[in-house]
Amino acid sequence: MFKKRFYLSFTLLLMLFLVSACSNSDNSSTDKKTEKKNTEVTLTDAKGEVVIPANPKRIIAPYLEDSLVALGVRPAAQWSIGDTVLDYLQPELKDVPKIGWDLPLEQVINNNPDLIIFSSPSAIQKGQYEEYKKIAPTYVYKDEVSADWRKQLTQMGEILSKQAETKEALADYDTKVAVAKAKVHDAIGDESAAILWVMADKFYLMENNRFSANVLYGDLGIKQPSFIEGLGGAAVQWDPIALEKLPEIKADHIFLVSKKGEPGLDLLAKSSIWNGLDAVKNGHVYEMNDPSNWTINGLKASEKTIDEVVKSLTK
Repeated sequence: MFKKRFYLSFTLLLMLFLVSACSNSDNSSTDKKTEKKNTEVTLTDAKGEVVIPANPKRIIAPYLEDSLVALGVRPAAQWSIGDTVLDYLQPELKDVPKIGWDLPLEQVINNNPDLIIFSSPSAIQKGQYEEYKKIAPTYVYKDEVSADWRKQLTQMGEILSKQAETKEALADYDTKVAVAKAKVHDAIGDESAAILWVMADKFYLMENNRFSANVLYGDLGIKQPSFIEGLGGAAVQWDPIALEKLPEIKADHIFLVSKKGEPGLDLLAKSSIWNGLDAVKNGHVYEMNDPSNWTINGLKASEKTIDEVVKSLTK
C-alpha cells in the first residue's frame, strides 16, 4: 500500500514538473517573440514594406537632418557637397562627420549605420538600393511626403518611434508662428515683401510656395507683391530673373539672401536699377548672409527664418 501511494505521488510530481517546464518554455517563447516585436517596426515606404529597428542609434538620412534635429536626434553622418553642409544646423551638428550627398557605399559602410533613410527614390544614386539594404535597413520616403516638411517630420516620428516628440514640436512651432505673425502685422501691416536669392551673378525670385516663401506668405501672412502672385507655384526648373525686371516686383520690403562675396551683390550695388527701387531707397532691404535656412524646407529652418524676419521687420 505504501509503495502504491509512493509511486502515485511520484507520478503526480513528475507530471507537475513537466507541465511547469512546458509552461516556462511557452512563456520563454512568447517573451522572445514579444521582445523581437518591440525591437522592430514594420512600415510601408516608397519601395513597399520595410522592417526597421524600433530604436536606431546610428542613422544616416542625407538632407533630412532638419527632421532628425527637430526630434532631438544626432545622425551618424551629415549631408555634404564638398565642404558645404547645412550651415543653419551646425550648432547641433558641428562635430558630426560629413558624408557625400550621393552616399558612396564605402562611406556608408565606414559610418556603420543601423538605419539608412532616403528622401525619395530618386535620391538613391546608381540604382544601389539593394546594396544599401545589405548594409542596414533602408527606408525610402515617398516624394509627396518628403516635399511637405510637416508630413516629413510626422513620418520621421513614425520611423523613430517619436510620435509624442513630433506632436510637441509641431505644437511649439504653431505657437511660435502665432506670436511672430502678430508682431509682423503690427510692424508692417499690409506692406508687401519679396525674397531675392543671389547666387554667383544670378538673381532668383522666390515664388509664393518655394522654400522660405512658405514661411513669409503662408505662416506669417505677409502680403505678396502682385508680381509674385502672377508667377504661380514653383516650377521644377527655377530660372533666374533679369536685373532689368526687378522694378516690376514692386515689393515694399526685400529679403536679400546670399553668401557674402557673391558677384551678384556687387552688380546690385553698382546698378542704378537696383538703387532706384523703393525698398532700397527706404532702407527696407535686409541682407541674410546665410542662405541655408532660406533655401530648404524644414521645421528648424522655418524657425530660424521666422526669427530673422521678425528681427528685420520690427527693429
